[in-house]
Order: sequence, then C-alpha cells, then structure tokens
Amino acid sequence: MAHDGQALDATPLIGGLMSLTAEALPEVEAIFARAREALRALVTRDGKISGGALETHQFAAHSLSWLATYTEALRQMQAWALRLEADGKFGEMEALLLQIAFGEYLNQIRGGIPMSQGEIARLQDLGLDPASADLAPGAAVSALMARGNTAAARARLVALMRDNHGRATFGATGLDEELEMIRDQFRRYADEKVIPFAHGWHLKDELIPMEIIGELAEMGVFGLTIPEEYGGFGLSKASMVVVSEELSRGYIGVGSLGTRSEIAAELILCGGTEAQKAQWLPRLASGATLPTAVFTEPNTGSDLGSLRTRAVKTGDDWEVTGNKTWITHAARTHVMTLLARTDPDTSDYRGLSMFLAEKTPGTEAEPFPTPGMTGGEIEVLGYRGMKEYELGFDGFKVKGENLLGGVPGQGFKQLMQTFESARIQTGARAIGVAQSALETGMKYAEDRKQFGKPLIEFPRIAGKLAMMAVEIMVARQLTYFSAWQKDHDKRCDLEAGMAKLLGARVAWASADNALQIHGGNGFALEYQISRILCDARILNIFEGAAEIQAQVIARRLLD
Repeated sequence: MAHDGQALDATPLIGGLMSLTAEALPEVEAIFARAREALRALVTRDGKISGGALETHQFAAHSLSWLATYTEALRQMQAWALRLEADGKFGEMEALLLQIAFGEYLNQIRGGIPMSQGEIARLQDLGLDPASADLAPGAAVSALMARGNTAAARARLVALMRDNHGRATFGATGLDEELEMIRDQFRRYADEKVIPFAHGWHLKDELIPMEIIGELAEMGVFGLTIPEEYGGFGLSKASMVVVSEELSRGYIGVGSLGTRSEIAAELILCGGTEAQKAQWLPRLASGATLPTAVFTEPNTGSDLGSLRTRAVKTGDDWEVTGNKTWITHAARTHVMTLLARTDPDTSDYRGLSMFLAEKTPGTEAEPFPTPGMTGGEIEVLGYRGMKEYELGFDGFKVKGENLLGGVPGQGFKQLMQTFESARIQTGARAIGVAQSALETGMKYAEDRKQFGKPLIEFPRIAGKLAMMAVEIMVARQLTYFSAWQKDHDKRCDLEAGMAKLLGARVAWASADNALQIHGGNGFALEYQISRILCDARILNIFEGAAEIQAQVIARRLLD
C-alpha cells in the first residue's frame, strides 16, 4: 500500500496496512518521549520530582498518562495483528479493527484525547506544538490519519459483524486455544444462566442467588489463580481475565464475585504466613469461604493512608473500632480482609495492618449478626448484585493469629501488592460490560425498523457500533498484555493502570452509545441497556478513580 497519503480501502491490503502501522509507531513513541521530558522539566525541583509541582500541573500530568496509554494501546494492537498474521488468522475484520484503531487514535493524539466529557488532553498542554515542523506527521501517519477511520471502513466492519453476530467477540482475540476453550465455557454459562435473569436481579435489587455462587465455585472461579498446592487450579492471570470478561458480559455483579476471592487470595499469597496460606487458601478456592474487602472509610476515599479505624491488642487478640463504607458483598461473606490502624502514634500508611477478620454470614432478616459489628445498605444506581454497605465496628474481636503475616504495620504494603491483579481484573470487567453494551445495541439496531429499514443500516448507527468494536478490541489487547506481564513475573502496575483507565472509558462510551441507539426506549427501565449504563458508570470510580489512576500513572512514568 502506498505511503503518500493515498486512500486506504475499506478492505485494506493486509501486508500494506501493517507496514503503515509499523512505520507509525516510532513516531507516536517519539511524541510521547518528548512530552514526558517536557513534563519532567515542568515538575522537577532541585533535581527531584516535586509532588506539589505535579499537583499544580495535574492536567498536564494526566494528559501524559493518557498519551502513554494510547501509545501502549497502539503498540499492543500492532503486536496482536502480528501474532494473528503469524497464525494465519488475520482476516478482513481484524484488518479493519487495526486500521480504524490507528486512524482514530493517531488523530486523537494530534487533535486531543478525551479524558472525560469536557476534558481533552492536547499536546499543547504538555508544551508541544503539533503544528511545528519537527512534529509534522510522516507519510505513514498521514495516510492512516486521513484514511484509516473512514465511513466506508466502519460500514464494512459492521457488515462483517452482522455476519458474525453469533460470537461474543468481534474479531479474533489472539489468545491460545486453551484460553479460548475457557472463554467458550463461560460464555455459554453467561448466556444460559446469567443474561436471562440479570435484569430482574437488578430491577428488584436482589442479591445474586447462592445457586449461581455454588455453580461458579464448582466451575473453579474462586480458585482459578490459586496454586494447586492450596486447592486451586494454578491457572494464569490471563485465564482470570477471560473468565471475568465473559461473566461480566452477562452481569457485572457475577463477573465481580471472583474479584473478592482474587484480592483475598493475593493478599494471603503475598503477605500471609505459611499457616495462614494452608488455612485460608483451600477454603477460598473451593468457595466454602466467601471474602469481602474492608478498606475504605467515610471521608477518606482513595487516601487509604489516613484511615482511622483502629485495632487495639487485648491479650493475644485484637479489638477493632471504627467505620467503613462502600463494602461490597459484606453481609453474607465469612471473612473480611480488614485494614485498620494498629499504631496509634501514626497518621499515615506506616501504622496500618491487615486482618483476616472472621464473621458470621448474615441473612436477609439479620445481615450482620456478629457481635461488635453493625451495617446498613447503601442504595446504588447499578452494580447491585452483591450490594454495598456501611459498616460499624465497636470492640469487634479478631483472633491474634489472623493478623496477616503475623507482624503489625505491614497492611499498606500488603495491599499495594494486590493492586496489579485487581486493576487487571477491573480492565477485564470493563471489557465485558462494553461487550454487553455492543451486543445489546447491535441486536436492537438490527431488530428496530425506522423509515422502512433497520436502524443498523443508517451510517451514524453503524458507525457507533463499529467504534465500540474497535475500542473494545484496543482495551482488550491492553488488558491481555498486562495479564501477560503479570504471568511472566514482570512489573505491570503501569500496564494494569492503563488497562483500567482506558477500559473504564470504553465501557461508559459503549453503554452510552448503545443507549442512544435505543432512543427513548433506552431510558425505560424495562430495557437491559438502562442497567448496562448504570453498571458501566462505576468502572471509572472503583479500584482507583480515573483521576487517581491517571495521577499514579504519571508519577510512575516520571520515576
């Protein structure tokens, strides 16, 4: 394919397309490198990165985070395409996904990346002038920007998607055969046991039935990544991503059930004693013990270092007093991973400890029967299947042997070790919600007729569906890459944060556009898309709000 701005066809020549995208990547990486150095100069004081300066220039810092995320996303899309080509699976649909992704993201890098509604990250915010001669786009970038994301390409992609509507994903994912078998198993389960009932659970604000939890336990969801020696399957984080993605496609609440066990198991594996591992991991893996994470407090939000809930040593044991909020699935679980302050002379993260605090599962009539513990439900828009609670502790007793690791003051460090896996899984849940929105919107667009033809035949409607599919694949590849890094014992906090940051935005955009396709019906509670929209909204908030996530990414980029 020519590199002189000549039009890319809606059905691109595969070799020519990947030549263009390969040539475009170094240019994107060079822009990012210049932007990073410009920001570094802006926030450096006396040879060190200044936290105060970074906060003053927060918009620029977050702009760099989004630019870095786009750079990595395009890199992973190219890697995905090369893998598929090597396996003989890079067909027309995959080529269109790649072409449109590069065309759109290259234009956004030059013209502005949407961080949220009304917040656009531009190169000017990072001290770069996109109109300067030394930043002029090369031939490959120019060609992709001009002809990558065209109406013809989007229309052709949607035509191929309509032929392929029986699949839960549009385009080959690039995963191996074993992972695709796992995907197929959980896709079928979600189609049969979750999707037909999810909207009813949401509308009635019901807990996910224990029957579902029992079936997930039998399928190994809660022990997926727990080592075999502790009763788990010892599978990869990539398998966890696939399972979370497919179950969240059914209902985010079901997809999030495994998150509780994932966080608890990771805490115990990384920070627990051998006795704690032997005691708790088999019970978590089998689903016999259901855990909940009890970290957040009123008025602290993401500032975990300032927690006030205190644990006081009484003999060999501990007594906990304080308040927690936004505790998911708190009522009917058996154990809490509870973060509390054990050193009263501290006011930051250094005095925190993590406990495996046992409790009695509650009933609908008495949700919190354990002495020293009270709770009340927080009514929420979406993400309803496990319910959210405020908790109060007043002399709540915890066994001394249940101090994680047996040494106080390690709680914050232990919690930080879980964030990679938690954010990878949140990226996966976002993909699942986005995929649900795409499939729901596409079905409606095919079934609903206006002016004598299905909605999907109108270019703006088809265009929305095409962009959903493209961005879902982009977020998917970024999330798979972060899981791959984790599986190969590589540091992946940066990649996991990027996957979560982009995935949450893609989920919200997909749900919003799918509701728009429904028109007025989308605003009616009886239509599933109303639930999907509510469920999508939480993804930009939990496991680190988008603003906190961007700040963390920026700081890491400047290390």
